[in-house]
Amino acid sequence: MTAATATAPRRASFDPRKLLHAREAGVFAALVLLFVLGAVLSPSFMQAGNLLSVGQQISQIGIMAIGATFVIVNGEIDLSVGSVYALAAISTGLAIEGGMTWTLAVIIGLAVGALAGLLNGLAVVVLGVPSFIVTLGTLSVFRGVALLISDGAPISLSSSQPGVAEFSLIGQGYLFGVIPMQLIVFAVIAAIGVLLLARSRFGFNTYAVGGNPEAARLVGISVKGVKLAAFTIAGLTAAAAGVLGLSFLSYVQGVTGTGLELTVISAVIIGGAALFGGSGTMWGTIIGVTFIGLLQNILNINGISSFWQTVVTGLVIVAAVATDTWQRRRKSKA
Repeated sequence: MTAATATAPRRASFDPRKLLHAREAGVFAALVLLFVLGAVLSPSFMQAGNLLSVGQQISQIGIMAIGATFVIVNGEIDLSVGSVYALAAISTGLAIEGGMTWTLAVIIGLAVGALAGLLNGLAVVVLGVPSFIVTLGTLSVFRGVALLISDGAPISLSSSQPGVAEFSLIGQGYLFGVIPMQLIVFAVIAAIGVLLLARSRFGFNTYAVGGNPEAARLVGISVKGVKLAAFTIAGLTAAAAGVLGLSFLSYVQGVTGTGLELTVISAVIIGGAALFGGSGTMWGTIIGVTFIGLLQNILNINGISSFWQTVVTGLVIVAAVATDTWQRRRKSKA
């Protein structure tokens, strides 16, 4: 067996027989059970308006989770995405307030996020600092920069400002008057993520680096390049979510997005990705995001306290990680 085959990843497959043996199939089964539970507990859960509302609510988290999946499959972690979300949104808002066209302002916001992700990656691959430590630090750095450039004051866009009405359609509009534009944006980014991770050379290299970095290096894969790209993508998707959030609310402040990183990482882990890297799929992440969204929606509809929502979500995360650990131990003994 060559080093290349040794690092061959578990690729996404459309073969139903293989899908049944994938961990994502278990998560999907849990999602179906959750859907049935929601329908039994509340008749309003099944209404199209409610389900589309859930789709809109998970869109921003979902977009961020798409980028985070690349980082986690690499065996790394990014705790700064919530701060990048705020920094990109504030940069976009300031650009619009400064008289720039909304399209140019969006490009600036996305560029800021990509640059933030690149800086994270450089600190990890060049300085050799663990990604947990790097992004724990940049979580505060990027948040501080967001507060500095906004002077700690909130940014509120008015529809009377040039271009704001058009910009707001991205987050507030509906396709055919029914489907939220946020959900459309999420679907497009998710589709790109699926293709990149499951069907491209970059996706193969991502699995290889996450599974065994040294073996990947020996077969000619640029480990540093793959990690840099993953962090940059995570920064870009966090920025895209931030821009979308600004478009939806027309409002942002320096503390916006606090704690989002935990929800994003939770969605990826619940979806089947291993914190140790080398496994996970984009479909699993999409299922994980949907699971969290439906769970929160069911709890809300049934009047469950938000405090209990936090407890339940935490228990689900622990169960997901415990399941992954158990499966790894079972495979190692086989």
